[in-house]
Amino acid sequence: MINSDIQKAREIVKNKPYLMWSTQNYNTLSPESILECVISYGNWDDFINLTKIFGMKKNSKLFELLKNKKRSNLRPRTNDYFSRYFKKHA
Repeated sequence: MINSDIQKAREIVKNKPYLMWSTQNYNTLSPESILECVISYGNWDDFINLTKIFGMKKNSKLFELLKNKKRSNLRPRTNDYFSRYFKKHA
């Protein structure tokens, strides 16, 4: 993944602090944590903007990593919805 893409994604979170209130250090956020906060707390436009930056396939791969972690912060409904969404669109 290109560093400029990660920086653009970090800007989404930085400009909307309600997406990730647990940090003020946005420059160290990983792509996985950015996707997790966007699909958990963001709106559809936030997700679409992140998809424009990372791409559908990369978002799908990141989601699989999040989903398969031992400790996932994704709600069951969010997990189910995006599992189906990426299965159909990625």
